[in-house]
Amino acid sequence: MQTDHLPNAGLFRRLAALVYDAFLLFAITLGYGALLLIIKVILFGTEGLEDIQPGTLVQWVSLAGWLACLMGYYLICWRKQGQTLGMKAWRLRLQQEDGNLASQQQCLKRSILASLSLGLLGLGYLWCLLPPYKACAHDLLTQTNVVVIEKS
Repeated sequence: MQTDHLPNAGLFRRLAALVYDAFLLFAITLGYGALLLIIKVILFGTEGLEDIQPGTLVQWVSLAGWLACLMGYYLICWRKQGQTLGMKAWRLRLQQEDGNLASQQQCLKRSILASLSLGLLGLGYLWCLLPPYKACAHDLLTQTNVVVIEKS
């Protein structure tokens, strides 16, 4: 699918889609937390949960699993059709510079870099306000674009 003519998405649309996705990420977090609690009760019993100290291997593995679930949502959505639920609502699509869907490696790098962009006070997202680029830092680093698609 050749879609070079589609305009890059602006900051407002990107953030609006991110807010929509935040609700779904919250639901994923609740489901992951429930599953994790069930597994911990099976392994440690209800009394053993109090014995898990902060910074233990169990907590680090739990954190890594949670991050993998959140990143997995983006990886699956971006690889399957180039859109998350929030991106669909705001008519956005992630694609390579030639118009094809992003590769698995690009999606993985992008999910890590976009998290860092947001975590660094949103500086990576603010990059799209600079005139010559009109793309976020993670777009440039992964050779991908978020474009606004036409109404059906």
